[in-house]
Amino acid sequence: MFRALLVVLAAAAALPARAQQPPAQQAPPGEQPPATEIFKCRGADGHWTYTNDRREGEKMKCEVVTRQVNVAPAPPPQRATAPAARGGRPSEFPRESASERTTARERQRQILEQELANEQSALAKAKQDLAAQEAVRSGDERNYARVEERLQPYKDTVETHEKNVEALRRELNNLYR
Repeated sequence: MFRALLVVLAAAAALPARAQQPPAQQAPPGEQPPATEIFKCRGADGHWTYTNDRREGEKMKCEVVTRQVNVAPAPPPQRATAPAARGGRPSEFPRESASERTTARERQRQILEQELANEQSALAKAKQDLAAQEAVRSGDERNYARVEERLQPYKDTVETHEKNVEALRRELNNLYR
């Protein structure tokens, strides 16, 4: 069963390689398409290998395991609609009405305003936490560098919320452009 699985896998691996050949190497219409041959070869190290390369198979005196006729599907006919050919929209492309656009913008504006309100309240709380930490001075912080080290996460949080508020305001301003 394992051998049969290897043969099937080798045949499946060989099919895409043959199907991607340029049209000059494929059989013309009306003639028999070329066959894919899978060769079983024993390497110098004694391991069995499978290949679909005829030259390699003849060089190593391999035995043919399978022969398959390749059938490639014909490419679908290309239809170019006039608007699509000019870079416009195809006629069957779904369009959004003006009322749908305005309701979508309104929903987006409401969401952005809600996020802005949440971010502003988070910024106010972060500033309060920073002010509370600046007022606290413990006895082991005689060195100002230790105070700065303790306050840095609070400053980073305030800075992050300020940037978020700024970005949300920018987004709201760009909404109706």
